[in-house]
Amino acid sequence: MPLIPQEEMLHFENMIYLPMVLIVLERDRELIQNGPFKLKRPYLGILEGAIKQVQKELDKTKIHMRTHQMNLKKGVADDTFTEYVLHHKGFEDHRRYLNVRLRNRVEELVRTYFSQAELKA
Repeated sequence: MPLIPQEEMLHFENMIYLPMVLIVLERDRELIQNGPFKLKRPYLGILEGAIKQVQKELDKTKIHMRTHQMNLKKGVADDTFTEYVLHHKGFEDHRRYLNVRLRNRVEELVRTYFSQAELKA
């Protein structure tokens, strides 16, 4: 039996990926605001909607983690891997994520949040 239940791993992964998604979206928003776009509002509208959804999901995740004695710390990173240290109710687990996998998952999540924002727009 794993030390950290699979349903709790979803929350840890949200804490890894969602802050990265926010960074990407906020940088893109800045580029669009300062870039030579003719019609900025449609792009900014989708970005703003996506940012709100990510922030909402991140807030829920933080509350869940706090109430379930969960903590995440970034460990050692190099050109290939990034390590995260997961704490759950007294257990500690070290996991290494391939940086390419992190980037691909963030890209996948950006697409998902864009499609959700577009549906609400």
